[in-house]
Amino acid sequence: MGDTLGVGVVGFGWMGRVHTQAYARVRHHYPRLPLRPELVAVADEVPGRAEEAAEQFGFASAVRDWREVAADPRVRAVSVTAPNFLHREIGVAMAEAGKHLWIEKPVGLTAEDARAVADAVAAAGVRSAVGFNYRNAPAVETARELIASGEIGTVTHVRIRLFSDYAAHPRGALTWRYERERGGSGVLGDLASHGADLARFLLGDITSLVADTAIFVPERARPVGATAGHTLAAGGEPGRVENEDYVNCLLRFASGARGVLEACRVSVGEQNTYGFEVHGTRGAVFWDFRRMNELGVCRGDRYQDQPVSTVYVGPGDGEFGAFQPGAANAMGYDDLKVIEAHRFLRSIAEDSPLGATVTDAVRSAAVLDAMTLSARAGSWVPVEG
Repeated sequence: MGDTLGVGVVGFGWMGRVHTQAYARVRHHYPRLPLRPELVAVADEVPGRAEEAAEQFGFASAVRDWREVAADPRVRAVSVTAPNFLHREIGVAMAEAGKHLWIEKPVGLTAEDARAVADAVAAAGVRSAVGFNYRNAPAVETARELIASGEIGTVTHVRIRLFSDYAAHPRGALTWRYERERGGSGVLGDLASHGADLARFLLGDITSLVADTAIFVPERARPVGATAGHTLAAGGEPGRVENEDYVNCLLRFASGARGVLEACRVSVGEQNTYGFEVHGTRGAVFWDFRRMNELGVCRGDRYQDQPVSTVYVGPGDGEFGAFQPGAANAMGYDDLKVIEAHRFLRSIAEDSPLGATVTDAVRSAAVLDAMTLSARAGSWVPVEG
């Protein structure tokens, strides 16, 4: 059956639920996993929410204060899915308490926040995982292999897009996501953080960039009660949106490749339009999250008028075989989180990093900090660290 590992979840909005479901499912897909996660404690400050989670998913205890989870000796690993402004405090505290840490991106509001969590993890000698789930898609991992093997030649340029309409409604509630102090850099932390991670995962380090940002919905109504996800507000006082709805960025990579990264949370007509196009001297690869299990591949020696083939990933690609028996059987978003849970738990069992860690979060956050600085300065800036 494997050793039992007591786990806790801090913050039980949508993402806390996704983490919990991943823990519940992980041994269904990875029966040889040497650790068996046991749901020990859930914390959420909204009255009744933790209790509902405990009743539905079987947590042994439900509390409102995350500090009780940190102090609970039964808990050996923690998922932190609380709002961005709490990531640093909770992440550092959990590491210092000796808990292995699975934390959602962007890991704080700045690179300094992410670095503080990474330093705490290193000092405590615990393992970490960060929620850069899109890199876990088998098609994305296959794209990375094609690029690294030289199948498309030397990479010349990449375009990464992350468009969504989750904040497009003008009556969307003015939650913490839209405040600089609690939500950080808006769409940069929410969506562009994924783009920065995908860029690095596929092509290596980014050395410099120039960015432009904008706020397109400048005012929203304050919520009059607890919120979850992207809810509409009714009757609340209007307030100012403080952080970015949109970012467009030109990238330079250490390899010499060039890139474009664009993200927007108010794109009417776009629902999770995430993906990339990577072009090389002999071919290209294309991926669209909405067709997650497909990869467009162009390769050969014709250069001009060279066709693009649609490749359906299958059991030999990435972690696909843990979920489906044959190509073109679809995987979904939650499956990517199961992969993430598996790599996190394996890293604990093997005492070795596996998958995206807090070190990746620091590097992604450095890109976001550079975007913010560039947008203010109106010029190219280096990416530090």
